[in-house]
Amino acid sequence: MRPLTAPALQTPSLTGASTALRTQFFVMGMLFATWGVHVPIVKAHYGLGEQSLALAMLASGVGALAALAYAGRIVGRWGPRVVATVMGCVSCVAIACLESSTHYVGLLAVMLVFGAFGSLFDVSLSAEASEIERLAERPMMSGFHGMFSLGGMAGAGLGSAVPMLGLTPQGHLLLATGLCAVAVLVASQAMLPLPEKHDAEEKHPLSLPRGPLLLLGVLASMGLIAEGAIYDWSVLFMKQERASSASTAALAYAAFSGAMAAGRFGGDWVRARVVPRRLLRASGVLAAAGMALVLAVPSPGIGLVGFALVGLGLSNVVPMLFSAASQVPGVSPAHGIAAVSGVGYMGMMAGPPLIGLIAERSSLTVGLVVVVVFAVFMAVSAKRALRG
Repeated sequence: MRPLTAPALQTPSLTGASTALRTQFFVMGMLFATWGVHVPIVKAHYGLGEQSLALAMLASGVGALAALAYAGRIVGRWGPRVVATVMGCVSCVAIACLESSTHYVGLLAVMLVFGAFGSLFDVSLSAEASEIERLAERPMMSGFHGMFSLGGMAGAGLGSAVPMLGLTPQGHLLLATGLCAVAVLVASQAMLPLPEKHDAEEKHPLSLPRGPLLLLGVLASMGLIAEGAIYDWSVLFMKQERASSASTAALAYAAFSGAMAAGRFGGDWVRARVVPRRLLRASGVLAAAGMALVLAVPSPGIGLVGFALVGLGLSNVVPMLFSAASQVPGVSPAHGIAAVSGVGYMGMMAGPPLIGLIAERSSLTVGLVVVVVFAVFMAVSAKRALRG
């Protein structure tokens, strides 16, 4: 393989790879948004209560955790380009099949597959982003993750327009996932052909991290639970707790994703000027305040503003933690990111059932107080977690 060291070749390769990676992050965000806007439809299609719906989300977390145990090895062996192509396409198929069954076990199987393959898709993209950031010698991780949020906004926007387009729910799933699959196949061709790695650390399944990686993982779990709660519950919250129309409810996801995208696109500029621990502290405070606004004021319009503030607050949490994980001495980027993601998904596994259980016993409003608590925890823990 020709090394990426010649100045004449490095710049165009890096530019093309950056564009391809942004496209892949956009696709991943659109897939998550497509699932998010279909949560109320899935709930009605399968006749589920909040607790049963939360268990379906738990199946996704179980699949993700199982896959992440081998993510460092898989990405290290085959490289991000191959892994992203396969995992991205299978994730598209899984989302397309969300409502293809009438049996609850069918939904559980789909969510298990989406969790497993989607998490490997995620790790492969973050590992590629870490390599591009290293080659470019400047912060880029937030901008890449910004495309995930932009994809989420686009996916939610398409979902909001479904009634006007006259599409059935299944037609929407097929349209969205078909476009995503084509984008994955095209974009993957321009990703960096990174060399295969056979380091000793990649030959074994991921174990529970210790030291800096464990602390980063705990914080990642807080951020991912808060972020995932909006993905999974915001549309249902607006429809059920605020009596919003389906189109308005979908805008909750769009507002959150749009603000998160704006925060991430500006995040690399901010990260170059604000020390990480201060940025993480401010992020947690803003997310907590936004979620408190959503829960305290019974107005759909104020709710959309609150969800936007949550998105802005959480926008740089995961990019900061993943970037820190990729730079831990003695650990490869893929393995470090997988380790932090693994702990994060362990937290996410408990998040949906916890919120669903509280909602079943009380209300979804009370269940989403979890987001406020975890955002405050991130703010308080910033000093110990990050250097600078």
